[in-house]
Amino acid sequence: MSAANVPNTTTHFHLQRRTVQVVTLLATILIPASGLFRIDPRAGALVILHRQVWFADFYLIAGLWIVIVSLLVMLYSLAGTVFCGWVCPQNIFSEWANFMTQKWLGKRAEISLDGQAPIVAPSKNRMINWLVLGVSFLLASMFLGVIPLFYFYDPSTVVAFLLWRSDPALAQSLHWIYAVFVLIILVDIAVIRHFWCRFACVYRVWQHSFRTRETLHVRYDASRSSACEKCNYCVTSCFIEIDPRKTDVYDSCINCGECIDACNRLQGKKGLPGLLSFEMGERTHRREERIQFRNNAFGLKSRTSWMTVIMLLGLCFFSWGLWTWQPLHLAAYRSETQASSQVALDYRVEIANKQYRPAEVDLMVAGLSGSEYRFSTRHLVIPPAERRSVLLSVSPTLSHGLHFFTIEARNPDGSWTEHFAIRHFSEGRSSP
Repeated sequence: MSAANVPNTTTHFHLQRRTVQVVTLLATILIPASGLFRIDPRAGALVILHRQVWFADFYLIAGLWIVIVSLLVMLYSLAGTVFCGWVCPQNIFSEWANFMTQKWLGKRAEISLDGQAPIVAPSKNRMINWLVLGVSFLLASMFLGVIPLFYFYDPSTVVAFLLWRSDPALAQSLHWIYAVFVLIILVDIAVIRHFWCRFACVYRVWQHSFRTRETLHVRYDASRSSACEKCNYCVTSCFIEIDPRKTDVYDSCINCGECIDACNRLQGKKGLPGLLSFEMGERTHRREERIQFRNNAFGLKSRTSWMTVIMLLGLCFFSWGLWTWQPLHLAAYRSETQASSQVALDYRVEIANKQYRPAEVDLMVAGLSGSEYRFSTRHLVIPPAERRSVLLSVSPTLSHGLHFFTIEARNPDGSWTEHFAIRHFSEGRSSP
């Protein structure tokens, strides 16, 4: 077959994967910084779409988790461990650390998974090379250590932390916590790297539990095995150190595509397509192997159909949760009295602002006349994601018995209204 008749099978998974990794890293920062999702530790709540979401917001919480779990199960079932090869931060920076190590210490100076010591090139075994490599690892660790802060603080607070400005929103020990994170990340990218992926990552085991024979995998064209005799180029290109020609349902392959690119480059010099490619569909196995994996949960098509239905249910929950979400929360409870024998006539009315902008609230009471109650203030201005409370005093001149009234709170523009029902018992004492 002439080169002109060979179909163009050249792929560029390496460049595509690097693009996805860069986008993933940016998204990791932008998602919390934009208010799309983060955690508010002071309020003990999630922040979704710049809304403070409590665990009491059942439909939002349940819908979010149903959608996330459904998407992950579908991803694992269809694409296997592609998350590890294309998105996982551990792999991204482990590969970067390998690249920097080989650049400054030589091509054979890598952290080997078989425990062999890295071989440093004599021409690069200089103090300046070791210093540059160590500083680059430290700077990368300091950068990575900042990213988790965006998931717990708003961007302005993170900037204040980086510039050592005083900010009441910052924990006093946060700089020490940050230093510990930097140390852990530094050890990880300098020493551990892909050891974690191969031997300690429980998350990858979770992904494997959803793989089937039909899941995306590397296919080897065994009919042309003579074309790769005495050639281990695909093996040497694999940073997980496996043989891509012998992948199975349960293996360490992360579907990165580096071996496919390597084989295409080598065979392309001969005018031939590569022997490796990505494939969806049932693998070619012996009969006993099919029996071994035949009951892996259930078929890919059936699993995907069911998970699509569950995901749509989660989207309905999430949408209803957004529609019914309340920007403020009203609560009232008996106020403490100074004398234990005194009958409590006061109530503490508390309003929580679940938005990240100031809110104004007006208070009133339905069921009592204006002379039978008094607020310490009727108008509240509540800062973003804060709580404010006022005192409601009930007149002691109410007639003896049980009285029902309702505390009403509303925005001045009427966009939000909430009621809190109170049952108040009066002993009917006369005023002094």
